[in-house]
Amino acid sequence: MTMVSLNCSNPDEANPDQILAFDVTIIIILPFHYRPMNNYQNFDMGSENNPFAKLKNLVMVAGHSVYTSSSCEKVDKEDSWFLESYQNHPGQAATFVTHIEEGIESASKDDGALLLFSGGETRKDAGPRSEAQSYWTVAESRGWFGKEESVRWRALTEEHARDSFENLLFSVCRFREVTGAYPQNITVVSYDFKEERFAHLHRLAIRFPESRFFYSGTPASSTSKKAALQGEALVRAQFQEDPYGCKGSLKRKKVRRDPFHRTIPYPNGCPEIQGLFRYCGSVTYPGSLPWTE
Repeated sequence: MTMVSLNCSNPDEANPDQILAFDVTIIIILPFHYRPMNNYQNFDMGSENNPFAKLKNLVMVAGHSVYTSSSCEKVDKEDSWFLESYQNHPGQAATFVTHIEEGIESASKDDGALLLFSGGETRKDAGPRSEAQSYWTVAESRGWFGKEESVRWRALTEEHARDSFENLLFSVCRFREVTGAYPQNITVVSYDFKEERFAHLHRLAIRFPESRFFYSGTPASSTSKKAALQGEALVRAQFQEDPYGCKGSLKRKKVRRDPFHRTIPYPNGCPEIQGLFRYCGSVTYPGSLPWTE
């Protein structure tokens, strides 16, 4: 803001004894353009200060529920987890534990792998607890299934994903955030009936090379398999029409799975793929990507 003071008397035309002098203050408001700041800083700690920098591969376990029990004595029991109606089948909780164990086993076989449990605070009645933190806690309670010394230090969480596509995309970004680079290879752990969705639809959506993408699928509980296959066919069809889950029913589902209105931090931490995060199209993202160059 600039203030200009003008004296409007004219001494050449008025009697000096009768000069009427007055001040007029004109306020000039100059335009101010707000520019949002980018909070991301590409800070390279160097490999000697960042133990994760030597990790080259990603093992991602997709979360499916939130652990709600006050103890970890019954991790394989349904009443220890918050289950949606379609999940409430005998043996369902045990499949979550199997995913956790399978992820740990996969990471233990690869000293260069970062293990990420992925899943946000998706259930309102479960409280502000994430699927990812639930899985990490169960792993901790089980002593990392005998692999604590080799795996625990490189097992982290991605706590914002609201669907399977975000499980993959957000975990790739989280890997970049932690290690300073993008994964050379990706292994996804989930149900066997979701392999087509992850290994084909989601992998193609981010254009990750097929030769470097691996899938470890475990079976659904016998009591839920029929309903699971029917539900999967529906979701797969939705992602075929909307590969990035940014429109229609898939978008509405993500809104429902964000009951605590969490701010998504990405693509901070992975600025090279910010275009992929912003893309919403029915055809494959056409921009450049680090793993395709």
